[in-house]
Amino acid sequence: MTELAILLSQLPPSVAHLAENALRRIPLLRRQLDRQYDALMAELDASLHPYRGRLTAYSRLPAQGRPREEILAEMTTVQETEQRRWSEGYVSGAVYHGDPAHIDFLNQVYALNSQSNPLHFDLWPSTVKYEAEIVSMTAHLLGASHTSDPVVGAVTSGGTESILLAMRTYRDRARAERGLQRTRIVAPTTAHAAFHKAAQSFDMELVRVPVGPDLRADVEAMAAAINRNTVAIVGSAPSFPHGVVDPIPELAALAQARGVGLHVDACLGGFVLPFARELGYSLPDFDFRLPGVTSMSADTHKYGYAAKGSSVVLYRGEALRRYQYYAVADWPGGLYFSPTLAGSRPGALSATCWAAMVNMGEAGYREAAAKILATGQLLRRWIEQIPELEVLGEPLFVVAFTSRTLDIYRVLDAMNARGWSLNGLHRPPAIHIAVTLRHTEPGVAQRFLDDLRAAVEHVKMHPTDKGGMAPVYGMAASLPMHGVVEELLRRVVDALYKVE
Repeated sequence: MTELAILLSQLPPSVAHLAENALRRIPLLRRQLDRQYDALMAELDASLHPYRGRLTAYSRLPAQGRPREEILAEMTTVQETEQRRWSEGYVSGAVYHGDPAHIDFLNQVYALNSQSNPLHFDLWPSTVKYEAEIVSMTAHLLGASHTSDPVVGAVTSGGTESILLAMRTYRDRARAERGLQRTRIVAPTTAHAAFHKAAQSFDMELVRVPVGPDLRADVEAMAAAINRNTVAIVGSAPSFPHGVVDPIPELAALAQARGVGLHVDACLGGFVLPFARELGYSLPDFDFRLPGVTSMSADTHKYGYAAKGSSVVLYRGEALRRYQYYAVADWPGGLYFSPTLAGSRPGALSATCWAAMVNMGEAGYREAAAKILATGQLLRRWIEQIPELEVLGEPLFVVAFTSRTLDIYRVLDAMNARGWSLNGLHRPPAIHIAVTLRHTEPGVAQRFLDDLRAAVEHVKMHPTDKGGMAPVYGMAASLPMHGVVEELLRRVVDALYKVE
């Protein structure tokens, strides 16, 4: 970490905001901080632009179009290069199925439906069928069969949109039924960043409540954060950072008692946890079996094994879902209505989602869950046997670990040098691996363990290696001034859009 970052990390939280403002106003400090940003960006540059000098870059349209065969040949080369890491099981999450036959099947389905658009339901009524059945199948997987209340929903572009829509739905219901103009979401600090995006996008207040020692939502602390403006509380099944399931039954009882909604984010667990209990894993109810659960999100493009770009948001009752819709009756362009944030949507993605679900069936999902859960528990036991590492919480298939003696972000860099793409975490500093079907292939788990042991030994011998993401993660983990780190992240996004 730089000298400036070390100095800033020592500031107490009470003065962090003042110091952050000072950095922006004092030219000398601002210039020094800019130099630190530039140095970090220089270290990241090669990894952000690996095709510089290898592929033609287009900052404007070519004067003449390139032949299709030439374009396809170039893209095939790129695809083959990028496929190796995830196909061989070096990646946490990202590609959840990855079997070539499954991919070929989804590609065929996509090609058949490539022109379809759910906005034009009169032209493509097949998409109406696919999406209605996707919602219904997901709802019944998540407890709809065990409640007299109708469980309804919509197909979205991903977990973030599912969460955005649910939070906006609670806001608009509160405005219409309770006359509230200021609305509050209460969520544990481990809830997905999409809840931040929802609060920012829809002018809602987000109260982030610290979790307990077990990294699960603190029900008493969340109860204390609920006020008259609260429209929803949040639980995760499981949480993205640590893979632990929040105490959903207790949160559901709290939501009912206080008259607020409870959104259960099951984007990761929606197609795994329903089978965990019947496979012998200890797990309380987490879905619509609990009367206090009023909405859920589940990602079909993760462990539902659909193509990327699909998720499902579910609600208890049609009346609640209607607040999600967007409708305009007095536009000169005619009657306009849309169930989600987007207007036009790729119907091919809904078709591939439907095809994946129908092809997998309950038996297929159960078999996949059994493999993933078994591999997750195996990795957990193996990691626990490495003296320098410590598993966080009680994970099932998303296994997070930290270290009391090593810089865990150096371990992350050392794993990256061995070909692995894992997730760095904060509060506490940690790494996680989201186990997928790729990791259940023969030899992959053992390779992970061997490389992790080697990475730990490397960091013990070389604790101050330069380069990689360790300085960035270390800076973000230690600085009390989030705005300084957020500025760096914005510069990373700027760099991603830079034509090289």
